[in-house]
Order: sequence, then structure tokens, then C-alpha cells
Amino acid sequence: MSGTAHTQHFAPPAPLAGGAKNLIGMSRAEMEDAVRALGEPDFRARQLWHWVYHRGATGFEAMTSLSKPFRALLAANFTIGRPEVASAQVSSDGTRKWLLRFADGQEVETVFIPQEERGTLCISSQVGCTLTCRFCHTGTQRLVRNLSTAEIVSQIMLARDEVGEWPASSADRKITNIVLMGMGEPLYNFDNVAQAMKIAMDPEGLSFSRRKITLSTSGVVPMMARCGAELGVNLAVSLHAVRDEVRDVIVPLNKKYPIAALLDACRAYPGTHNARRITFEYVMLRGINDSAEDARALAGLLKDIPAKVNLIPFNAWPGVAYECSKATDIAAFSDILAAAGVSAPIRAPRGRDILAACGQLKSAGQRLKKSDREASAAEVTA
Repeated sequence: MSGTAHTQHFAPPAPLAGGAKNLIGMSRAEMEDAVRALGEPDFRARQLWHWVYHRGATGFEAMTSLSKPFRALLAANFTIGRPEVASAQVSSDGTRKWLLRFADGQEVETVFIPQEERGTLCISSQVGCTLTCRFCHTGTQRLVRNLSTAEIVSQIMLARDEVGEWPASSADRKITNIVLMGMGEPLYNFDNVAQAMKIAMDPEGLSFSRRKITLSTSGVVPMMARCGAELGVNLAVSLHAVRDEVRDVIVPLNKKYPIAALLDACRAYPGTHNARRITFEYVMLRGINDSAEDARALAGLLKDIPAKVNLIPFNAWPGVAYECSKATDIAAFSDILAAAGVSAPIRAPRGRDILAACGQLKSAGQRLKKSDREASAAEVTA
């Protein structure tokens, strides 16, 4: 018997038609379809899912439980694409901000806020924003396009890459919470947001509890019930005023869905009860919405809604016309709400020195030409 070693050679796999596709953003069903198209059994899709979403593999060679021929076939047909980090900043308080660039050159910002008891990742859902809230820096950048499911999920995966947090089952997690409070209005890109959050909540994938995910909306009333029914995540509502004439100005969406309609949708939000309250975001603007009368009116509006109010000292940005309320006025506002039985903590600003605080995110994204927007929309919905 010869002692000569023999090396098995495999013919280069023939790629499928249509070019390489990104595995990130695929649902379980889509990944199963992709694997079947390669002529492989369904259990291979479960293995692939584990490597992509649970272990955070960035290349196929790392997937050692898969055969070499299958890995070669995957490499010929798919990518595991992360966005490019165009820039990264770290605040004096430890907050980290990444400017992420996607394949078409468009950019969004993603922020990680580490705290003693938790670590919160703030992700974006659109390039720019559909809305034009007057106090919000993001609102000065008009909507360029929606993010795809892959682009939303990849923000979470990139952040895990950056903080060294794979596999997803790590006992000592740095990223414990996800908030959809970055650039964009999530309920105006709901289909892609929903698929991304289902991937995030999959226990064999990114493995976040729905109770650790919060979706923030400026009040897209018709979509709120669907969000609660399909995702069941925590809801945060950007309220910021107690009278329509004020909210019409600072949150123009109010002209379409006024305060009464918005609060009715909050009362009906599935799963809301005293142990699982809706969070109302309230940016404190000097002389605009910060009077004792406003505080008492807010307590009255929320009296029959399980609610918590986050009082947010206004985070200024270059060129803004508003000022932050005085610290004494914010404290008095909080005290009035607390006396009425409404929890109203004052949020400590984080990342102000790198423009990473609430309402400060903005990228240099430019509005696409009409033909490019239509092509992008077709790609997102495909």
C-alpha cells in the first residue's frame, strides 16, 4: 500500500444566475430557498443561519462545520456584506458613533451608548428622514431612501464586530438593547424594519428579546397597531408638545395625525399594561413646551395610558433656532409629572461632543436622482 498522500480536487462551482447576493438580511425562509437552489438539503440552511447570525462569520472559510465543496459553492454565489465604516468617533463619555457607508455610497449613523447596567445600540431605518421636526438635526436632511433589511440588520452586526461580541449567546453582552431611534421614521419603512427585527429577535440568530427592542415613532398612527401585532416590541412616541398648535410647528406630522388620534392609537397598542408602558419622548425647549401648565396638561393627557415620560434636555446643533430649557424648569416639570403619578426621569445627555446625542444624527447623504431612487426602491422591495 502506497504511503503517498492524495489530495482531492474539486471542480470550481458554477455560480447561479443573477450574481452574488448578500446573505445578511435574509429570513429563514429566504435562506432555505437559497440553499435549495444550490441543490443542498434544508438542514444546511440551519447551519448557514447559525454561522451568519449567531456566530457572526464574515467569510465562508470560517464555517468549519460545512463541507469544503459547499463553502466553495456559497462563496461563488453569496457574500456576507457589512457596510463600510466611513468614520468612527468616541465621545468623552464612552459613547461610540459610526458613520456607515453602503454599496451605493449613501451613509447613515449608528450609535452605541454603554452604561453600567446595559448597552444601547441606536440604529437608523432611513437615509435622511421623511419628517421635518424643527428641533431635530436629522430632520434637516430630507429623505434620500429607505434602508433595506440587510442594511438595518448589518448595523447590529457591525456594532457586534466592533465591540467583539460574537457569538450572539455571549453571557456578558455589551449590547443589550436596540432602539430604532436613529435616522428616519421606522414606521414609514415598516416592511424592512419588521423583517430586520424578526431576525434580531430569532433565538437562534441575533437573539434579542422583544422586550429589549424599542421602536420610536413620531406618530404614524395607521401603522402603530400593525407594529404591535407583528413585532410586539416596546413603543416610544415622540410627543414633545401637549397642544396641537405647538406640535403642528415642531412635529409637522401632527397636522396629519393630531394628538388626540395619536393618544388613541397608544391606548390601543397591543400588550400595553402597567408593567409594560409606552415611553413618551419629550424634548425640553425653552419657552416652547416647558411651562408648569404644559406639565399639568401632559399629566392629564396620559392619565389613562400606562406611560413613562423621558424628559430630554434639548441637544443643540449648528444653526438651530431653539434653546434648551433651564435645568430648574426641567426639574420642576419632572416633579409635577411625578406628583401626578407619571414617571418622568430626566435623560442624561450622551455623546454631545461628537453629535451623537438624541436629535443630532445626520449624514452627508445626498438626494438620489429620480431614476436612481426608483431603482433603489425596486431593489429594497424585491
